[in-house]
Amino acid sequence: MTSNSSSNADASIDVNILKEIAKKDLVDALNSVNGAKTLVLDASLAGPLGLVTEVSLLKHHGVDKMFWLEPGPLTSSTNNIVYICRPRIKYIKIIAVSETQLSLLLVPRKSTLVSQILEEEGVLGDVTISSYNLQFIPIAEDVISLEHENTLRELWVDGDETIIFDSAQALLTIQRLFGHFPQVIGKGDYAQRLATLLTRQGPANSTNSDPHLSPSSKIDSVIILDRKVDLITPLLTQLTYEGLVDELIGIKNSHVELPLSLLTPPTATNANNTSASISTSPSGSAIPVVAVKKDTKKKHHLTTTTDPLFAELRDLNFSLVGKKLNKVARRLDEDYKTNLQTKTVAQLRDFVGKLGGLQTEHQALRLQTGLSEIIVPLTRTEVFNKSLEIQQNLLASYEVTTQLNAIEDLIAQGADMQVVLRLLCLASLTAGGVKAKNLENIKREILQAYGYEYLPLLLSLAAPSLAVLLPNPLPPSTPSSVAAQKYPFTSLRKSLRLLIDDSPEALDEVENDISFVYSGYAPISIRLIQCVAQKGGVISNPAEKANASNGANNVEDENKPSLGKVQAHPIVGWKGFEDVVSLIPGKTVEIVPKNENTVKPSGPLATLGTPREASTTMVVFFLGGCTYTEIAALRWVGRQNRGKRLYTCDHDIFTDLSMINCIGLKAHSKSAGSGGAKKKLSAFNKFMQSEMARLKEVEPDMEHKERFKLATTNWKTSKENPKAS
Repeated sequence: MTSNSSSNADASIDVNILKEIAKKDLVDALNSVNGAKTLVLDASLAGPLGLVTEVSLLKHHGVDKMFWLEPGPLTSSTNNIVYICRPRIKYIKIIAVSETQLSLLLVPRKSTLVSQILEEEGVLGDVTISSYNLQFIPIAEDVISLEHENTLRELWVDGDETIIFDSAQALLTIQRLFGHFPQVIGKGDYAQRLATLLTRQGPANSTNSDPHLSPSSKIDSVIILDRKVDLITPLLTQLTYEGLVDELIGIKNSHVELPLSLLTPPTATNANNTSASISTSPSGSAIPVVAVKKDTKKKHHLTTTTDPLFAELRDLNFSLVGKKLNKVARRLDEDYKTNLQTKTVAQLRDFVGKLGGLQTEHQALRLQTGLSEIIVPLTRTEVFNKSLEIQQNLLASYEVTTQLNAIEDLIAQGADMQVVLRLLCLASLTAGGVKAKNLENIKREILQAYGYEYLPLLLSLAAPSLAVLLPNPLPPSTPSSVAAQKYPFTSLRKSLRLLIDDSPEALDEVENDISFVYSGYAPISIRLIQCVAQKGGVISNPAEKANASNGANNVEDENKPSLGKVQAHPIVGWKGFEDVVSLIPGKTVEIVPKNENTVKPSGPLATLGTPREASTTMVVFFLGGCTYTEIAALRWVGRQNRGKRLYTCDHDIFTDLSMINCIGLKAHSKSAGSGGAKKKLSAFNKFMQSEMARLKEVEPDMEHKERFKLATTNWKTSKENPKAS
């Protein structure tokens, strides 16, 4: 989190060190193979590697050509072939058919299974196996990620816990760099296993570790949250700017595909036209208009390093983005007009010096405005808004049966399958399950409308390991382990203050609470973090109290860094919220590793050696991935605490749609406008869409179930039905 406080700056940790380590390890691995070499790369590693190195660096260290790792013959002009991939069976089978000697770099470590497969194929002697320990990769100044896809499926569907060990090794690297964690706090069964590995292999218990490694002076604790502790949040539509970009266009490894016209600086004539159109926008809240033509797309790295405007926009609720863009546009327009009125040589020299910065800001504004222009139409579609309405009603437990009927309507209208399934999962989690008859009917409609290839996905969501789609009440034959996983959303909604009233009177409260990321709903995961790091923020908003106190004391200095902030309290685990945390399924973790080398001062002079408002850092690890909205909410918590910085670690950043795809057997690529593969409307979908609307107008008092049944009956004799006689 960016902070104006000098004490917070002292507590920051330089995550770019991790990038340099990853880059050095890759160079060392390549240099271990002498001469020119051909690089064959696992496609899923291309994005992560692109965040730590450049193609020019690879060529500088002997890489002649690069290919994707896929079946088929390999045409190589060099004798040295280097494969880089994750230790997955399908990749090793492809490598095993190679007839030449080669080097294999496994990410992030060697695997006994790989050696066994190569030995069975009779090529183990021709393969030199080593590892490339790619761990945390900096995504932002306060976010690091393992960029490991499909963690949810591996853990909760396949039962593969390898990623837990890899996560422990990555966190141990953080400890070796910045000192070991004084406290480990967590929630969830897998979080407990990771915490156990972390403390068992940590400095205090390892005979091979550095005996001089002491508790970190910058990091005061690490919080590990099992993704299953809060599956509701990733099922909701993200409403922050960066979250919606990911939701509707798709962000992959911090890159987004955009029209080439947005990324290419305009000509002088176009620049003048663009400037004029931006500055004369009639509404202060409307998004400035930039013409976006449909043309070739190119990947663009969304980073605050080269685009400071993105840093201002990324965490805003999308409803505020237009106002912000207009404000920046008007300021730039005034700067241009002021500087063009220069009269003296000295003034002209100053203007020329500022021109480069103004042009950079102008291009950034053009890019973000164009990106917003792409998003706006997608947020005004009927399916998008209907989905939002259903989500808000389900979170408030308002007429659940009506919401289930609305989900059936979306199926009939041919809405994207992931959208339908997301809403069904949300209904099950928030209501403690869906009535068995309704659940079976909707499942049957999903399979009939979208295809029976989605049956494994439905079975996975209902399996005991995930227990997302459950009937209510549970059958008597249900195992006790499944019954214990029933999510207590109704109880948590009140005790954790999850819903903020969206009335005009409560608008200020929404804008001053983490619930701004979902326009009135506070993510459970971030509320749990507040239970540890900002206990007062769970019950009420401490920022409002601080502002009120400052106002009462007539504090008018806008540059004062403490305005709107409260001093962060010491980390004392889940204290004060034990009963609430115990309601959530999964084990609760509170570990304070013992360290005999640490001497704690005591007596009346004990406080003299420590600053009164010492600044520290908390590391938050999402085991199973997180969303951009959760990162935005976490940044908000960090901004409200003076003397506390929060850093996010995760496996992957995903949306609700990609989460559903991850759990299922098929992964659909994202496309603009749907966030997933867009299903073409069938004749049945088109008929049901118009027929349901007609029957609703003709028979407004008819129950939804009867209306739906009548519509399907009418389909049998409809002229649009190709099978009708």
